Amino acid sequence: MTDKIILGIESSCDETGVGIVRLGADGGLELLADEVASSVEQHARFGGVVPEVASRAHLEAMVPTMGRALHAAGIALTDVDAFAVTAGPGLAGALLVGVSAAKAYAAAVDRPLYGVNHLAGHVAADTLQHGPLPQPCLALLVSGGHTQLLLVEDIAGKITEIGSTIDDAAGEAYDKVARVLDLPYPGGPPIDKMAKQGDPNAIAFPRGLTGPRDARFDFSFSGLKTAVARWVEARERDGEPVPVPDVAASFQEAVADVLTAKAVRAATELGVDTMVISGGVAANSRLSGLAAERCAAAGISLRVPRPRLCTDNGAMIAALGAHLVAAGAEPSPPDFGATPGLPVDTVLL
Repeated sequence: MTDKIILGIESSCDETGVGIVRLGADGGLELLADEVASSVEQHARFGGVVPEVASRAHLEAMVPTMGRALHAAGIALTDVDAFAVTAGPGLAGALLVGVSAAKAYAAAVDRPLYGVNHLAGHVAADTLQHGPLPQPCLALLVSGGHTQLLLVEDIAGKITEIGSTIDDAAGEAYDKVARVLDLPYPGGPPIDKMAKQGDPNAIAFPRGLTGPRDARFDFSFSGLKTAVARWVEARERDGEPVPVPDVAASFQEAVADVLTAKAVRAATELGVDTMVISGGVAANSRLSGLAAERCAAAGISLRVPRPRLCTDNGAMIAALGAHLVAAGAEPSPPDFGATPGLPVDTVLL
């Protein structure tokens, strides 16, 4: 196999991403470009992503972001050997913009197109930094919309969900707690920063679904979010100051404790010796730090991509597309569509 250029497009939420990778004859990946246009500032005043605003932002950003990516990679569109695009899961309108653009670009230069799973893309992103994934491995995917434990037996085809959140995703809980504490949106970075000034043991916030009869690998953060809100409301009602650093640190400790404990337990019970943490919350310092401690104690190798690769981006979609090309997968049919509820076990449409 000769070297191939794979271009990936991501538009599942509020980032318009175009990434370009080179798939080497030996199967290795080289990242050539990773351009992202974010509409997060347009959503901040609403305290969350507004689907209509996101879709409009993707329409405005797609062509300029594509131009920047091709320029950064030093190639023309005709140099691309295959395209990949997020087909789901995600916001319907946002996905439709990316899928439509990808179909147009692929048709313009008569190249194959792969409609791929956003969640599998997050796992594939790690291979851009750390090389091929051991098979099998366990992936802990933590973001604003997803909190899942995945058994990855083949990144190009066999991914099984073994645990998921039954309510709020971890990143969603961060956003809601940030609002309670009057911290900026999105809530992850400001809470992480504030937590470094606080005591993680100051307040005993609950750990959801950790009882002996609870689902072993599922998650719940709705009760934790509510507990934080009620604790803050009680302080304010009594006219007492709210120790924001302590609240942030105690909340963050509860999230990281549950995520890492369940992930390590899953890896141990499944006999898997490599764990990947991906998704936007993977950039959280306490999560990565506690995971490193617990994985080391359990003899598990931990892989966490650099923060830029953890958040939504086109590079992760290009990487997944490259794995599919290397595996000899058939491109998606021309009539495939955006699939907001695409399950994680469907890597390719």
